[in-house]
Amino acid sequence: MRLLTSRLRQALYSSSSAAAAASYLPTSFAPRGGISRALTTCIHSSPSLHSLNNSESLLKPHRFLAFPWSATQLRGVKLRGADVKPGNVIERKGKIYQVVKTQHTTQGRGGAIIQVELRDVDSGNKVNERFRTDEAVERVFAEEKPFTYLYTDDETGNIVLMEPNTYAQLDVPKHLFGDSYVFLQDDMRVCVQLYDERPMSASIPTRVTCTVAETPIQVKGASVTPQYKKAVLDNGVTVQVPGHILPGDKIIINTTDNSYMSKA
Repeated sequence: MRLLTSRLRQALYSSSSAAAAASYLPTSFAPRGGISRALTTCIHSSPSLHSLNNSESLLKPHRFLAFPWSATQLRGVKLRGADVKPGNVIERKGKIYQVVKTQHTTQGRGGAIIQVELRDVDSGNKVNERFRTDEAVERVFAEEKPFTYLYTDDETGNIVLMEPNTYAQLDVPKHLFGDSYVFLQDDMRVCVQLYDERPMSASIPTRVTCTVAETPIQVKGASVTPQYKKAVLDNGVTVQVPGHILPGDKIIINTTDNSYMSKA
């Protein structure tokens, strides 16, 4: 009798879990050949995705079953225009963009708007758009993975990276790194955002050690040492450095704005 009761309880729980999961599926994904087929289907949009911002809802079994990809990638999530930040990946007019810059402006009675610079992930071209502060923007949540820089392919111009655990190689278009690709160094750890295993954006560490290749040397007898002067790094980038820096010195550069931080 105890065994029968246990099996009946398990059957009821399975049935209720499947029904709960099915209730979160769009009509177009209604199961025909069983709930398992619908649960393994990638869901592109659903009103219930807004509630996934609550961490507690992700812990509910029926939510995780309905959205098995939610642990790494969320789709169909809306942002307000006012909440768009540099680095966000968004979908707009059927294309995928990375947000490069944002600027809040006010237009008198017209209210506040967000001036946004976007980079087309496919072409690398940049476009400018305006969002209302209350405008709904489709955000793409990308999976972030660490990689190691190997080399730059001279023929394609792509950056060749290696996944440190599997040693699998990944070709990333140079423009995904923006202007910071010039700071890539052998065996440097970089970060790549992937969406459906496709690279969306890439970034390097904010602190990088470089060698000064050229910079003016103070003339003996000069009474005044310049506070800052130009220096050309070993990668060809020109930065402003303190007057005491000499050719051959190793310095730490902030790669977000190419500014001098300190001697290495």
